[in-house]
Amino acid sequence: MEPDRPPTAPTGVTAVASSATSVHVMWNQSTDDKGVRHYEVLLGGKKVKEVPGERHMVDITDLTPGTKQVFTVRALDSEGKKGPASKRVSVTTPEQGKEDTRPPTAPAGLTAEAGGSRAATLTWKAAEDDDAVASYDVYQGGSKIHSVGGESTSAVLTGLRPGTAYRFTVKARDAAGNTSPASPEARLTTTGKGSPEAGAAPTELTATARRTDEGHYIDLAWVAPRTGGEVTEYQIRLDGKQDTSLVWGGKVPEGKAKYTFFVGKEDGVEHRVKLRAKLPDGTWGGFSPERTVVTGEE
Repeated sequence: MEPDRPPTAPTGVTAVASSATSVHVMWNQSTDDKGVRHYEVLLGGKKVKEVPGERHMVDITDLTPGTKQVFTVRALDSEGKKGPASKRVSVTTPEQGKEDTRPPTAPAGLTAEAGGSRAATLTWKAAEDDDAVASYDVYQGGSKIHSVGGESTSAVLTGLRPGTAYRFTVKARDAAGNTSPASPEARLTTTGKGSPEAGAAPTELTATARRTDEGHYIDLAWVAPRTGGEVTEYQIRLDGKQDTSLVWGGKVPEGKAKYTFFVGKEDGVEHRVKLRAKLPDGTWGGFSPERTVVTGEE
C-alpha cells in the first residue's frame, strides 16, 4: 500500500493590505490524494487563521498599522497530515494617520472582459480620497470575491463558471477602513456551456416537521455543495416562493448544516421546501431536491 502523501504547498499566495489593520490573503488550492481538509494561514510563522479546504481566501484583521506582515499558507489533509508551507509573501499595512471618516469616491469606468470560460479581467478608473486608497474590493452581486491593492486599477478573476452571467462592481477602501459607494455595474457572460440552476446544489437535504407548545416547526439538515470556497449564505424556498435568506454570521458549520423555522399552528398542512447556496463567485447555485412535510404527522 502506498504511503499517505501530504498535500502540496499552496501556490500563487498574495497578500493585499485592505486597510491599516487588515490584510486580504489569497492562494491557489493544493492537491492531495485524500483531499484537503483545511488550510492554515500563518503570520510570522504563527497560525492566525484556519479555513475549510474548499476556501482559498481570507481576511486577517486586528493588525498593527504601519507594520510589515509576512504570511505563509499550508494545507492539511483529511488525516491531519500537514503539507509544506507556501512561499513567504510580505505586505506592509499603511499608517493609520489622522482620524478619517470620509470615504473615497466611487471607482468609475468599470469594464469587464471574459478571458475564456472561467476567468475575467476588470479595469476601472482610480478613486479619489483625501489621504490615499488602500485597496479595491470586487463584488459579484452583493458578495465580495476579490481584493487588490490601492495602486491597482485592474483585477484578474479566476474560478468563474462557464456560460454564466455575472454583474461586477468595485468599491474603494482607505487606510481607516472607510468604503466608497459602488462603481457602476459591469456585466459579462463567460464562454462555454453552463447553467447556474443545474449544478452546485446542496445535497442530502432532510426536512422534518416538529410540534411544540407554540406551534409547528420544520427542521432542515443538508450538506453544503462542494465549491471553490466557503458557503455562507442560502436561500430557502417554502411552498414555491422565497421564504427567507440564511446567512452564517460566525463560523460555518462543518459537515451537515441545520436550520429551523416556524410554519404556523395548524395541523395537517402540507409544506414543500428546498434551498440553494450563494457560491464563492457571487452567483446562486442550483436548488436541492424538494422535500415535503405535513404538520402534525411528526
